[in-house]
Amino acid sequence: MKIRISTQFLAILLAFLGWQLQALAIEPAVVSSGGAPKPAAGQVSMVLGSAWLDTPGEDRRRIRIGAPISAGDLVQTEPNGHVHIRFVDNALVSVRPDSRLEIVRYEYNRGNPAQSTVKFNLEEGVTRSISGDAATSARQRFRLNTPIAAIGVRGTDFVVSATQDSVRALVNQGAIVLAPYSEDCTVEAFGPCAANAVELSGNSEQMLGFDIGAQAPQVLPAVHETNPDALRDDVDSAVDEAAETEEEITGTNEAYLEGTAGDRVSAGLASLSTDSSTDPDPVPDPVPDPVPEPLPPAEPDFTPEVPFGDTENEARQMVWGRWGAGKGELERITYAYEVASEGRAVAVGNLEYALFRPDPEGSNVNSGLGTVDFDLSAAQAYYENGGNTVAMQVSDGELSINFDRNVFSTGLTLNHDLTGTILFSADGRVYDGGFFRMNENGQQVSGAVTLDGTEAGYRFLKQLEQGNVSGLTLWEGK
Repeated sequence: MKIRISTQFLAILLAFLGWQLQALAIEPAVVSSGGAPKPAAGQVSMVLGSAWLDTPGEDRRRIRIGAPISAGDLVQTEPNGHVHIRFVDNALVSVRPDSRLEIVRYEYNRGNPAQSTVKFNLEEGVTRSISGDAATSARQRFRLNTPIAAIGVRGTDFVVSATQDSVRALVNQGAIVLAPYSEDCTVEAFGPCAANAVELSGNSEQMLGFDIGAQAPQVLPAVHETNPDALRDDVDSAVDEAAETEEEITGTNEAYLEGTAGDRVSAGLASLSTDSSTDPDPVPDPVPDPVPEPLPPAEPDFTPEVPFGDTENEARQMVWGRWGAGKGELERITYAYEVASEGRAVAVGNLEYALFRPDPEGSNVNSGLGTVDFDLSAAQAYYENGGNTVAMQVSDGELSINFDRNVFSTGLTLNHDLTGTILFSADGRVYDGGFFRMNENGQQVSGAVTLDGTEAGYRFLKQLEQGNVSGLTLWEGK
């Protein structure tokens, strides 16, 4: 049975309206250490892994969800880091792992968008840029610089990968113009360059490439030599899944697009060379005897090898219960209803599972919690397709709840031989009573936090092209 259907319907409606309000909830200004106000160009809408923010004149600080981003800030991600920034004009920029992106200028003229100015500097790594009102209305005043070339847009969604001597760019929607720096195309300028420039639209089966020393960019096949259809097919499928509204942009499909397009654009740096040299191949050196490589460390798995017992039940405030048999022998972190409900009440649930916590309905979380980051303590996840169900490995997880702004952000890394690596990421609203929900773009999150903010749990669902992945999680505050 579904609990309080009318209440759940109202919650979904409120969540939808909350997304609209959140899109406008950019903080108007932040104050630097010197006391001068700085207009906030946007805010961080999602963080996975480790990422840092460098602001001139201030100490480096770790990026958190909801953090304001201003002109002059430098976003740096570590190998496990991934940051989404939503700007005041509803533009979105995603900074992939091992990347450095500087927000040089972001001046959005709300009354006259054509007078806006936007400039980024991708020092290294991979980023995806989805144009907002500023870049769409003022295309001649948008620029993304890389170490060796400039990119202008024609109202665009594109992915670019850059090193100190090579650039690769792929267009999902719209068009871009790539040109090397010259007297007619300086780093200081704005907009697309005309000299030695090449334009590429999202309707092509190609990518743009430019290597240091070349005269002009080249149009390259958007393929990898070991898998000719991988890049464009993955991008097309991801773009088909992604929607054009702000709410859909911030969903899991975007993270999937970043993973597929970004990784393969990076792969293009090595596999798609623009060097046309005809020098004879050098004589290879003798091949040394192979040295066995050490085995990589095993990835963690947050799914217990054996089902939870009395010890875990007594140690936790919050537990998962099942109304029936659940997934049978695959159950790991759930209890029968009569066990889970002892001294606890249902917080959230569906026809199969319920999350129980020991507090009366209607109570709110403690005041003054601020932002709480959680460690994943246990999970169980499944891939279901055509009536078949298999358990998945859960190898990583992030959950952050900002109780001041009433927003949450989460991410999971799931693996199985049938699906490969699946990245699940979502963010949404937190409601009175410590409940948080999200339901859009073929994915769902429904969870709750204990009133003291020390434990949390949620169930999730993500629809795939074939089948779906779903599961349950338990978290502990750091």
